[in-house]
Amino acid sequence: MVIKVLAIGDLSNNVVMFKKFAENVQIHLINFSWEGPSKIMDIKDDVEFFNTDKISKMVKKINEIKDDFDICLAMSSSGLLVSYLADLNYIAYFVGHDIRSPTFVKNVKDPLSTEESLYHFNTIERWYYKKAYDNAIAAVVTDDEMLHHLKKYRKDTTRISGYIVDTTIFNENVKPIDRKKEKFTFFSAGRMGLQKGTEKIFEALKICKSDFDVIQIKWFDERTKKERNLAKKWIENPPKQVKFVPIMKREDVGRYMVFADAILGQVSGIQADVERSGALCKKAVVHYADPKLSYIIDDNRVQSPFLPKSNDIETIAETIDRIVEDKQFREKLAEEEYQFVVKLSNPDKVMEQWEILFKKMVKKYHHSHKKTNAKKLKFRLYLFLIANRLYFKKFKKIFRS
Repeated sequence: MVIKVLAIGDLSNNVVMFKKFAENVQIHLINFSWEGPSKIMDIKDDVEFFNTDKISKMVKKINEIKDDFDICLAMSSSGLLVSYLADLNYIAYFVGHDIRSPTFVKNVKDPLSTEESLYHFNTIERWYYKKAYDNAIAAVVTDDEMLHHLKKYRKDTTRISGYIVDTTIFNENVKPIDRKKEKFTFFSAGRMGLQKGTEKIFEALKICKSDFDVIQIKWFDERTKKERNLAKKWIENPPKQVKFVPIMKREDVGRYMVFADAILGQVSGIQADVERSGALCKKAVVHYADPKLSYIIDDNRVQSPFLPKSNDIETIAETIDRIVEDKQFREKLAEEEYQFVVKLSNPDKVMEQWEILFKKMVKKYHHSHKKTNAKKLKFRLYLFLIANRLYFKKFKKIFRS
């Protein structure tokens, strides 16, 4: 039996990779029209996008099609909220700030970033987001850090090991970008921000002794005033090695990685898609690998081979210099990182875990939605819409007209 999954709200093209490599599961993904530069990097092939930013219309869309599916998968706080309001039996999949800095916590901050509050929801809105997190029939994370955060809010947690990387885009045989290279070159495809450790990387670049260039994609966190001001500062006065390039499609990211001599990843937080993609292009990747965290490969806990093992500025600079100057070290590191990611991101093994979970949830819940009383669902939706500030302004205008 082929299980039909309705997925809502992809982050970093994770569900798109499920769709590409799943054999016994059919996944239909509906994604949000994310604002900001990151949407340029979203994979759009065979993906449906909501044609509205109104929650009520999103819920209506889901209600029209939910009977065609066996189970649902939700990502991001918005994906969980829509799933809750549409009364779905949904699995929550957390990959980053959605559980590190959950929307239902008052004045929540990013522990990797700034002391400023990220969201400005009122009490009722936060209550709805909490319900959306709590009502997931399963909560999934992939690594130790996310599991640590998830356990603060749920006792029932599921860990599925491994992220799938699109090897058709990221591999050593991809045609490199047509660009002149004057010296050893790093490529930095990650978004600039405190949560990525950009401030440490830029300080490390200033004390590096070797001679090299850094090609940095010009995109950055802009959730708070501090982040926006920092991005402006970094762009207006970057280290001498940094050369900015515009936001590009994912296919071109792979071509730049093959063109570069090495990859400059993030030095804060968990391993991300940029680091895995760079490793699969067989490039040495600079990425802080916290020794306290481990990964599960073939049922064994293993340490990440990425370097450095400390994210202090001096160690980052030393690692960069050694990669530039020591070819043997660089090639050995690239091979170790490559072998690690190949095993961690094996699509067959990752999808096998997901398919087991989907089958388990379908067997337990039988339907894609809970079949709650229609009047109760309408009240649930209307109360949220009234509580939502943007909608409430429109609501007042209606009464004044």
